[in-house]
Amino acid sequence: MEIMNAIITSAEIMSDDHGLLSAWISLDYGGTCQGFDCGAVGGYSLYLPKSCKHHTLLSRAGHFIWRVMEVAGVTNWAALKGKNVRVKVDHCSVHAIGHIIKEDWFCPSEDFKDVD
Repeated sequence: MEIMNAIITSAEIMSDDHGLLSAWISLDYGGTCQGFDCGAVGGYSLYLPKSCKHHTLLSRAGHFIWRVMEVAGVTNWAALKGKNVRVKVDHCSVHAIGHIIKEDWFCPSEDFKDVD
């Protein structure tokens, strides 16, 4: 795993084709692009609707959205586009995003390990 600088090129909150709520940011490392989402590490969904077998109100959505915005230094999800961040990445996944200057990292697998 390595640490790289990246620019957020887009940010989306959506209900994906599996009927789950998810959030996604696209990262550009300067010629190479990759996505960071709640499913990138460990398959976290932000919300399971009532129609899902494992529906619960203990959603990770608020925490994921809050931490991504906090790390990027914005108060509006749409303002993520164009922000610089650092990422912990391997060839398959973005494992964490970090503030570009401060030592503030968001790693979903660490933050959600006690919730699973």
